Amino acid sequence: MDKEKIKRAFRDIIEAIGEDPDREGLRDTPDRVARMYEEIFVGLNEDPRDYLDVYFEEEKYEEIVLVKDIPFHSVCEHHFVPFFGKAHVAYIPKGGRLTGLSKLARVVDVVAKRPQLQERISQTVADIIMEKLQPYGVVVVIEAEHMCMTMRGVKKPGSTTVTSAIRGIFKNDTAARAEIMSLIK
Repeated sequence: MDKEKIKRAFRDIIEAIGEDPDREGLRDTPDRVARMYEEIFVGLNEDPRDYLDVYFEEEKYEEIVLVKDIPFHSVCEHHFVPFFGKAHVAYIPKGGRLTGLSKLARVVDVVAKRPQLQERISQTVADIIMEKLQPYGVVVVIEAEHMCMTMRGVKKPGSTTVTSAIRGIFKNDTAARAEIMSLIK
């Protein structure tokens, strides 16, 4: 990440909105923003697939595994303001190919820590789990509040956007899909 370029650009933004970038309260803001971007966009430099390389195959567990209420935050790529909420990730292991529960949360984190769309986070997390673990099926449900809807535009604080990505057995088996959705609630 080019922090010097970010600092110069943010200084220009401060000037463009009619502020004085040399004012005491703003003097260090370009540097703070550059360091913040380095932190909140760390996912640009990581491959979320790397977190699913560990398997536990001796258990032979082939029932639902659900990690609910995984907190996350991201930045809307359309307005560069935050959105945040929780992700729910479920899969049914095939042949007992289990991964550590924290690995599912790490995948969500890495995918979210990029300029993003909520819909893309849902799809990407589901696709990565299908690719790496090869389960019977995956469901990813994300609930988030978007500051681009709260602070600007329609100005509807508290509204929640829900997206899902459904793969494998959950796609056609309505009973399995209903079971997972009831567990999420």
